[in-house]
Amino acid sequence: MVSTAVPTADRRLDRSTRFFYGLGSIAFGVKDNGFSYMLMLFYNQVLGVPAKLVALALLTALVFDAVIDPVIGHLSDNLRSRWGRRHPFMYAAALPVALSYAALWNPPELSAQGLFLYLTVLAVVIRAFIAFYEVPSSALAAEFTSGYDDRSVLLSYRSFFGWIGGLSIQALAFGVLLKPDATHPVGQLNPEGYARYGLIASIIMLVAILVSTAGTHRHIPSLRAPPEKRAKTLSQTLAEVRETLNNRSFLFLLASSIATALAGGLSASMNGYFNTFFWGFSAAQISLITLGVFVSAFVALPAAPLLSRRLGKKRTAMTLAVVSLLIGIGPVLLRLAGLFPPNGDPAVFGILFATSIIGVTFGIIAATMGASMIADVVEEAELKTGRRSEGLFFAASAFVGKSVSGFGILAAALLIDAIGLQPGVAPADMPADVIHRMGAVYAPVIVILYLIGFALLSGYRISRESHAATLRALAADAGEAIPPFAVKEDHQ
Repeated sequence: MVSTAVPTADRRLDRSTRFFYGLGSIAFGVKDNGFSYMLMLFYNQVLGVPAKLVALALLTALVFDAVIDPVIGHLSDNLRSRWGRRHPFMYAAALPVALSYAALWNPPELSAQGLFLYLTVLAVVIRAFIAFYEVPSSALAAEFTSGYDDRSVLLSYRSFFGWIGGLSIQALAFGVLLKPDATHPVGQLNPEGYARYGLIASIIMLVAILVSTAGTHRHIPSLRAPPEKRAKTLSQTLAEVRETLNNRSFLFLLASSIATALAGGLSASMNGYFNTFFWGFSAAQISLITLGVFVSAFVALPAAPLLSRRLGKKRTAMTLAVVSLLIGIGPVLLRLAGLFPPNGDPAVFGILFATSIIGVTFGIIAATMGASMIADVVEEAELKTGRRSEGLFFAASAFVGKSVSGFGILAAALLIDAIGLQPGVAPADMPADVIHRMGAVYAPVIVILYLIGFALLSGYRISRESHAATLRALAADAGEAIPPFAVKEDHQ
């Protein structure tokens, strides 16, 4: 068994390591932002593909993820190469991700059915290669440090850069690229802007992946070595995977993420529709709201580890998730109750601008705590199984988040069809009853899903104290003394 209680990289968790580790999540942030907030709007409202077909294409890609993510996680846990376990996958992802993402937003002239097939193939390719980078890169968090709070610091950098990447390209798209013209008076319905967006986004993703991978390359010699190779049958491999993932805290965390990912997929897919039709915002106003959320990322960066130290990860995640939900859904509920200003009133933009910043700040911190909680499961599982499986845990979590959010996208498509939101209709011409139905159906579904996720998260049992006890037990098994900084860290 290859195991040390505290990774040697703990001693070099300096600012440059945090920076380069976090920087790579820009690529995932750009991709996730595009898929979540813009893709449905582009292929449905701009290109005229029925919403159900768009959702089916994205859901099909997520079915492939059901196989791809866990396989990559398992392979990166066991790969032996001169570049270690993780980095060969990360380098290999860069160019295919960039080329396929650029092509996604520059489709040829095809029928609706042809565009459906085009979208399906490219969505599969993009998700596969982004997993080649994201799964091994995420797993490095549990290798760079075993410290309970240092993991929150490290993953707050990852959340920060992911949000900055996604927000930056979205602000650029709605503020600069999606401009109205004589044919398209509503900027977010102008296809030329999406083509330029795709090219710029692909270059950003390519650079982020390569710089992050090269920036963490120096740590390869000090990272965990895979276990000694031995011949295994498929049934033995699957049995090991089941044994590893059969961890109470991880399963409750996973179950909670199913509900929140479903809500997140629905919310993200409907965001562009709500901003455009429910609130009547222009592309410029949407861009300003996006720019405001930059504040959220900068506040969450130091706040996440601070709250982790003071409240613990589970308590922080549960509390802020509920507050974020209340702040985010509040304006919709007030509008439905007739207690919110009408569209066009400057107060509408001001209120949504402020609530967006606050709600997203809390949401980022809650998500950071969730990722850090997954990292803490690694040692608990290692104590039980004797295997380090960082890649497998992060891959399983990523798979659930992505696949379930795909059903959220499908739910959004069904909602769009059910309320009668027709493609190509200008916001000013949309019937008032359609707009009201949008909020009346959406709000209760979101509230119920997030409350289910909140309840399930209470089953997670790993605390600062239990994590420290696990590290001591691993050190004792290995005949080593656990360094004090693994339990009580120096937060620089």
